[in-house]
Amino acid sequence: GIHMVQPLYKGADLLQSPSFIIPITGNKGGINIRSLTSLIISLLILVCTLVAMASEENSGITADLAMKNLMEGNARFVSGNTIHPDQSIVDRRAELVTSQHPFAVIVTCSDSRVPPEIVFDQGLGDIFVVRTAGEVMDNVTLGTIEYAVDHLNVQLVLVLGHDGCGAVEAAIAGGENPGHIESLVEAIKPAVDVAKGMKGDLLNNSIDVNTQNIVSKLKSSEPILSLAVKQGNLKILGARYHLDSGVVKVME
Repeated sequence: GIHMVQPLYKGADLLQSPSFIIPITGNKGGINIRSLTSLIISLLILVCTLVAMASEENSGITADLAMKNLMEGNARFVSGNTIHPDQSIVDRRAELVTSQHPFAVIVTCSDSRVPPEIVFDQGLGDIFVVRTAGEVMDNVTLGTIEYAVDHLNVQLVLVLGHDGCGAVEAAIAGGENPGHIESLVEAIKPAVDVAKGMKGDLLNNSIDVNTQNIVSKLKSSEPILSLAVKQGNLKILGARYHLDSGVVKVME
């Protein structure tokens, strides 16, 4: 007779598809070769589907808990008591072969003195990092952040400025800049213009205003980020890294 083998997994629509109903015909020689081949192909599709589903599951960490993890990691870095989590040579790499579940997005400068995984004492697969000089945003960087929020379900984006940012210094200095560096400078100039009307050090104020501008840009970025913020599924915060102490201070 003909028997129907139903899928064991009911969670995904694909697995409920009729294509996953495998006919197996009984005969004296055992399972028909064509049926066996169909079964193997179906199982391979099943495995690939489950892997794809797993890769887009979130870390289960809320924005508040993510921020707590980052600040605790920074405190370890500052005190010299780093634990280098999730950096085992074999085990952690094996866990990350098929999927990633970062708990936060860090948008920061490309400056070699500000490596996020070290500053926050995190390891492989823990944070999703986007780096450009001066944290300057364009459609590519926005799309990168959107991927982490929409596909990886990350609930926290932290924009991290830092002391002595060369990109901001160039924007303050003005003048002609070679190549595409001019694009960076032009993107930062609005922050410098605002900072010029503030009391205090122009460079420090410009760095903070630039970070705040980027936070505002991300919060209003449509359609993905602004909607996630509005629905309460995403927090976007600004912070500053101090080169001398190693301390990360979150902006109000």
